[in-house]
Amino acid sequence: MTVDTIITSPLLSPCLQTANATLQQSLTLIDFLSSNASNPTTTELQTKVAHHQKLLQAYLSKLRHQTRKAAYTARTTKAETAETRKQVDALLLQLQNLYYEQRHLLGEIAACEDYNHAFRELPLIEPDEYLEYFPEHADMTEEEIMPRRIEYEAEERRRMEGERSELVKVKERLVQENARRKEEIKKVDERLEGWIDGLGSLEQELKKELE
Repeated sequence: MTVDTIITSPLLSPCLQTANATLQQSLTLIDFLSSNASNPTTTELQTKVAHHQKLLQAYLSKLRHQTRKAAYTARTTKAETAETRKQVDALLLQLQNLYYEQRHLLGEIAACEDYNHAFRELPLIEPDEYLEYFPEHADMTEEEIMPRRIEYEAEERRRMEGERSELVKVKERLVQENARRKEEIKKVDERLEGWIDGLGSLEQELKKELE
């Protein structure tokens, strides 16, 4: 596996290409100097060496520029990556909080659904019977109808309690009236008994006179 296959970043690929070109130019210059080491120094030789050195300096200058640019971009990317990581960590924390809140709410909902509410024991009017009295509520859901059934039951109980209170008052009046009449009958009985006793005494006196 070569370096070219390992480094695939668009940012580093130009640096790698320039580095390879710089290496090849360095090797070319070394080979040229080696092959001409035994030759006398001439103006033509110096010109060729200067040409090779100029190309090498150009590659080195380009490589330094690309390296600085890559390093600056890498620092910027690193800072952006760190900031993005912070944002991702914050989002993950929010997500975990949402999951926790979701589990809590699901638990509360399950507890509410399993709770033995008192209204379940109330002898409420049946939904079908309720809708017979209030057909305008036929399009409502069971959750919307339930509080209206409870309110209807409360109103009916208040009405029935009012009727019961009136009947209790009537009963009390009747009891009082009955007691009063019993007292009057008792007095009448006592007077009748007195009259009967008086008639008995009168009958005895009449019998004595007739004898």
